[in-house]
Amino acid sequence: MPRMHTLTHFRLCPHSRSVRLLLAELDIGFALIEERPWEYRPELMAMNPAGELPVLALEGGPVLCGSYAISEYVAEDVKTNLRERFAPPIFPGSRDDRAEVRRLVDWFHGKLNREVTREILEERVYRAYRMNGAAAPDVAILRAVRENLRYHMSYIAYLAHQRQWLAGDEMSFADLAAAAHLSCLDYLGEVPWDEYEPARIWYARIKSRPAFRPLLADRISGVAAPGHYADLDF
Repeated sequence: MPRMHTLTHFRLCPHSRSVRLLLAELDIGFALIEERPWEYRPELMAMNPAGELPVLALEGGPVLCGSYAISEYVAEDVKTNLRERFAPPIFPGSRDDRAEVRRLVDWFHGKLNREVTREILEERVYRAYRMNGAAAPDVAILRAVRENLRYHMSYIAYLAHQRQWLAGDEMSFADLAAAAHLSCLDYLGEVPWDEYEPARIWYARIKSRPAFRPLLADRISGVAAPGHYADLDF
């Protein structure tokens, strides 16, 4: 795979963040172009007719749309060109192990996104940008979504308590996908860490990895991150 690519993303897009983590973990060079996903600009639609992020334009290669296509493409490339002394954190282990990784990636990028992350971003970030800060979030929606988050935090805490990593003995794309969502929610101060200690300990491990540092440096106008957001020790 060429060493420099272009990733079109939004700083608080969890799917984009998971790909940023993946590429950084694999030491694959890439440049960032920021896109506001709520604007549905023609330029984004031309790259991805779904109007969704992320989009990875490979130098000298195809344009890949969405975290699923990107992660699978990168996994195949790394498997083909595996470097010595390097264990790629994508879909490791046996066939059964890889199926579990994919199940959890679908859980976080699908179920968690639908039930929590997408709604909180819409209410607290996207709507404010569209309305130039004049639109207040819907309190009823936030209340319901925060209750959904507790269910997901319980599940993450259960997985973190039962396993070395969320999908098994090795770190995988499932960990990166989960951490991407929680990092977005954590930026907005939405994660009740104190109530889910195994999840907090697991997240601290991920958060301390070098690949995570660019995410912890991200800031968006109009929304200040809580003090613990970039603190590796919480």
